[in-house]
Amino acid sequence: MSAPAIAQDAPPRTGMRVRVQKLGTALSNMVMPNIGAFIAWGLITALFIKEGWLQAIFTGLQDPDGWVAKIGGWGSYDGAGIVGPMITYLLPILIGFTGGRMIHGNRGAVVGAIATMGVVAGADVPMFMGAMIMGPLGGWCMKKLDALWDGKIRPGFEMLVDNFSAGILGMILAIFGFFGIGPIVSAFTRGAGNAVDFLVDNDLLPLTSILIEPAKVLFLNNAINHGVLTPLGTTQALETGKSILFLLEANPGPGLGILLAFMAFGKGVARASAPGAAIIQFFGGIHEIYFPYVLMKPKLIIAAILGGMTGVFINVLFGSGLRAPAAPGSIIAVYAQTASGSFLGVTLSVFGAAAVSFAVAGLLLKTDRDTDESDLAAATAEMESMKGKKSSVASALTGRGGADGADGNVMTKSISTIVFACDAGMGSSAMGASVLRRKVQKAGFGDVKVTNAAISNLTDTYDLVVSHRDLTARARQKTPSAAHVSVEDFMSSPRYDEIVEQLQQTNGGGSGAPADEPVVEESAGETDALALESIVLNGTARNAADAISEAGQLLVAAGAVEPSYVDAMHERERSISTYMGNGLAIPHGTNDAKDAIRRTGLSFVRYAEPIDWNGKPAEFVVGIAGAGKDHMALLTKIAQVFLKSEDVARLREAQTAEEVKAILNAADK
Repeated sequence: MSAPAIAQDAPPRTGMRVRVQKLGTALSNMVMPNIGAFIAWGLITALFIKEGWLQAIFTGLQDPDGWVAKIGGWGSYDGAGIVGPMITYLLPILIGFTGGRMIHGNRGAVVGAIATMGVVAGADVPMFMGAMIMGPLGGWCMKKLDALWDGKIRPGFEMLVDNFSAGILGMILAIFGFFGIGPIVSAFTRGAGNAVDFLVDNDLLPLTSILIEPAKVLFLNNAINHGVLTPLGTTQALETGKSILFLLEANPGPGLGILLAFMAFGKGVARASAPGAAIIQFFGGIHEIYFPYVLMKPKLIIAAILGGMTGVFINVLFGSGLRAPAAPGSIIAVYAQTASGSFLGVTLSVFGAAAVSFAVAGLLLKTDRDTDESDLAAATAEMESMKGKKSSVASALTGRGGADGADGNVMTKSISTIVFACDAGMGSSAMGASVLRRKVQKAGFGDVKVTNAAISNLTDTYDLVVSHRDLTARARQKTPSAAHVSVEDFMSSPRYDEIVEQLQQTNGGGSGAPADEPVVEESAGETDALALESIVLNGTARNAADAISEAGQLLVAAGAVEPSYVDAMHERERSISTYMGNGLAIPHGTNDAKDAIRRTGLSFVRYAEPIDWNGKPAEFVVGIAGAGKDHMALLTKIAQVFLKSEDVARLREAQTAEEVKAILNAADK
């Protein structure tokens, strides 16, 4: 079992894209566990409603209103069969139950389901959006209510308080949902449905691909698909027996066309991996497997958009659609949910979209002037960084199931030593090693030694080497027999979870005793490494270069470095970014600049407005000058601070340099 992604533990200030992405993830987490119920409803609908398959078979018999009609209820909203009650009650309540459980376990789930029943009864349309509101709201309210008297209930009264508090809260939220949320969501659903009808009537629906296809690559599709398209499509399918909305995002054609283009016109690893990726995408329905190919060649988003528009246009032309969501977006799931009379249109929409995206992507790849082989592994890492966790299909693109060996194969031998390598070995590697060491030890592999070193000091004695992706080639030269893992975000890379999984495979269950810490214990000199005078709460820089100079000049003023060291900090940044992740950058000099260090020193600068650090937002800049290892303990503490959102918030709100230093020194090693 892998540890939770660190990125979720300490998120920095984020932009609108990430907030929408998180919303989409939350919506997806409520819908995806219940997709089986949606499929069951779709199959029952396909079989038993008035226009269904079995009804067509039984037409003309003496008893047309027999058991087939009773099960389907003729597909009417208030019919006495299964179809109506499932979509009216079962599916929304399952979503509300799941949403409440996400927030506060089983108690939150029960209250979430009760609250959802309120909006279900107070609306005249299937209440999926209402369930996505009331379910998490019920769980959150129950969590807050339980916290009020946690530990204060007298023994013997716990069950009484628990049961009545959940019942009373559920009653209040159900009434609120009935009179408040239900009518609002019903009005919104009708308005959105009218907007869709307008797009269809005016032949504008294909234009939605301009939004949906880029959103898929940026992992914003869940907010669109599960938040809007699935609820609207389900309502439409209930009324007409099918909906085109289920195919706006799930059509596997655009991704298939791009992968086929790489098979024909790609280069290197991308071309070799495209056939396997195409099988996974088209038959497995895992669309994210083609996202790295687009991220690697961003102009290919044009092919995805035009392919998507083609698919939508064909479905509009033929009036085709699905009875229920196709999840995952496999051609198998698509055909399983295709409405009777829509098979031709759906088939043409899938293969028409694939043909157009193939033609456009093929043209773009064939006329590409870039003669260098693109880095698919780096694009995959970028995809996982946007996703916020490890991709289940990344190994199909990178050729590894976890940490990859020097020859690209999966490690099979036991791992006892891991080194985090960087250019100078004083900052990035120390923090990366601290984060990784914490995860490894938390997983129970205390006997695995995690250290850090400069690449120039590496020896071919390590089992696993972790380095920035731009340094991995150099690290391989120094340690050819080791396995190598490339990272980009030092604080929250998905690769760390893969390393832990690899340890579980190669080392077995984690039960070893803790290894000796490579970081020296806190000394008297460590406390002085960050002087109060070197802490600035309102930085004046507006770009990364000025921020490096600002942090460097503080080190100079403290007498820690020669002025030439600041130039070495800029040189280091030009070669490899010192952005660590989670809003933190730690600029420091090159390995050759150690002679310019008089003594160990650190500087800390906070910025009210995040600085653009090569496309990443940096709120905190820590300048580093390490003469030996006496700064490592404080760097470890800084790393632990930036793994905790509450500590980052405290740094953000700190009013004095003394508060900042106290927060950093109070962190657990």
